[in-house]
Amino acid sequence: MSPQTTAARADRATAERLAAEVTSSGSAFRRFLHGLPGVDPVGLEARAASLGTRSIKTTAKAYAIDLAISMIDLTTLEGADTAGKVRSLCAKGINPDPLDRTTPRVAAICVYPDMAGVAAEALKGSGVKVASVATGFPAGRVSREVKIADTREAVAAGADEIDMVIDRGAFLAGRYLDVYDEIRAVKDASGKARLKVIFETGELSTYDNIRRASWIGMLAGADFIKTSTGKVAVNATPANTLLMLEAVRDFREQTGVQIGVKPAGGIRTSKDAVKFLVLVNETAGEDWLTNTWFRFGASSLLNDLLMQRQKLSTGRYSGPDYVTVD
Repeated sequence: MSPQTTAARADRATAERLAAEVTSSGSAFRRFLHGLPGVDPVGLEARAASLGTRSIKTTAKAYAIDLAISMIDLTTLEGADTAGKVRSLCAKGINPDPLDRTTPRVAAICVYPDMAGVAAEALKGSGVKVASVATGFPAGRVSREVKIADTREAVAAGADEIDMVIDRGAFLAGRYLDVYDEIRAVKDASGKARLKVIFETGELSTYDNIRRASWIGMLAGADFIKTSTGKVAVNATPANTLLMLEAVRDFREQTGVQIGVKPAGGIRTSKDAVKFLVLVNETAGEDWLTNTWFRFGASSLLNDLLMQRQKLSTGRYSGPDYVTVD
């Protein structure tokens, strides 16, 4: 066993001990979560806005664009999705710019569970992951048994990653232990697939709730914590992503376990993506500047990144048919 593996297991054991201690009862868990430092909304939003003004030019901008492309979970989550649409999206994820083979591949293709098998076949051997939403996405208003079956179906079809939604009703009612237990159950059902836990931050009402949800997800074994489904009015924002980055940073400092972050919904331009990368670098640090630990959930972002990448390399924008319409 390598020293890195031994250290990782020791860190996970530390996290498990903390989880066991604070979840020994519903009241103990409430005390822990409500004992977390309160969030200063004005200060949080001011810091996020300040970091968003950072200017990145030339070589650094080109690096940031390529990095952002490599971090995209290219997504189609519509009722009208077909196998042909999913295959087309997979082809784009593998080779985003057919005229420039130096363009990075995306991190993953994100689809509904019934399309996970189609995506797995289309992506075979490419290195691009199959991510599947599960657990009654996007509302999560199904039984735990259905959520677990949904997850197992996606994994059996070839999903490398599961994006689950928490029970926001249980969370807002203060049933934190129920939310924790459900995440643990889905984590177990995910097997070797990495688990991304979606909070739907736009429905959690307060920044304090977002911090509490982040700790519930991390303690329950999430590999990533994710802002949103992209299906509500308020999705990823610089402020809520900054808060979640602070949470994963603090969690690693306390336990040694590193957790990823995925903002999703509403990130459409290269300028937006670069702002989020600055947040990552300045808050969590360089260790998170890789698609192992940071992702963008997006459908249209890739097109703008490709346009900006082409502009940097040639000095001009191509016509509107340079990128495909997803």
